[in-house]
Amino acid sequence: MFVDQVTVTLKAGRGGNGCVSFRREARVPKGGPDGGHGGDGGSIVFVADENISSLAYFRFHPLIRAKNGAPGEGGNRQGKRGADVRLGVPVGTVIKESGGGAVLADLARHGLSCVAARGGRGGRGNASFATATHQTPREWQPGRPGEEKELFLELKLIADAGLVGFPNAGKSTLISRISAARPLIADYPFTTLTPNLGVVDIGEYRSFIVADIPGLIEGAHLGQGLGIRFLRHIERTKLLIHVLDVSPYSGRDPVQDFKAVMKELEAFSPEVAARPQILVANKVDLLGGDRSRLVRLRRLAARRGIPLFAVSALKGEGLKPLVETAARQLAELAAASGGGTGETGGEAAGS
Repeated sequence: MFVDQVTVTLKAGRGGNGCVSFRREARVPKGGPDGGHGGDGGSIVFVADENISSLAYFRFHPLIRAKNGAPGEGGNRQGKRGADVRLGVPVGTVIKESGGGAVLADLARHGLSCVAARGGRGGRGNASFATATHQTPREWQPGRPGEEKELFLELKLIADAGLVGFPNAGKSTLISRISAARPLIADYPFTTLTPNLGVVDIGEYRSFIVADIPGLIEGAHLGQGLGIRFLRHIERTKLLIHVLDVSPYSGRDPVQDFKAVMKELEAFSPEVAARPQILVANKVDLLGGDRSRLVRLRRLAARRGIPLFAVSALKGEGLKPLVETAARQLAELAAASGGGTGETGGEAAGS
């Protein structure tokens, strides 16, 4: 099950109470106070793990509790600290305060962590209250409660390039051809119900990650179709690969499809819509003698200064130049930003 948004309630552990105790030992007539401190409560920590792909665990575990600290003991023995709870989340998880609050952490790289709820401190035992004028203290401190929070977890996939386009444009077939991803492929709309990630190997130990975003339709930013659920997954991409169906059997106009998808992207995020693009005219093997649809699309690409590749994802035709151009553009973008192709960095806020 692919889950990319979930609300969780966290309850960190309470600190243990301090202890009131006095030393009792044979032939020691004046044993002093020896009550130890309580142990700290356990904290709850989120850790980005590249081996996890969904937030499904939290759908079935909406309440997370950490252990309380143990109370202090005599003999100046401190109570045992409550164990921390470390929870793995997919790389790209954004942790926010519930109800549209502030972002607490963006776990954009494997191994980044965030202490989401801190355990309470243990209370002081009576040994720490002893002074020269107060030699038999009976004071002690209770443990402090741990933090309780309701947080919203949102997954935004980490990918270098994102495939966008209308349903049945051939995005799933394309990603299955250029990477090892194996999404469901069928001849009906909205075959892809969850985003798919694929690693594209470009040789010489180089690769980049591409995401197949479920088909967009007009009104996607308003919740129509599946777009509103998955548009967030292209927010991190550096390059958009716009797949358009140019076959005469689709009943669609590829130029109008391009304009409609661009309108949805701009409504969702002007920043995303302004990112570099590559146009892919797919299903050219079905054009036959009438190539007017492809010609119109080439004119559109020329006017906008966007590279266009005519391909047949099903037959694997024209894919090598497309992959090479995408890899080159990603390398140029990475060099301009000081990053590296195929690897997304970032520091976790609040970690």
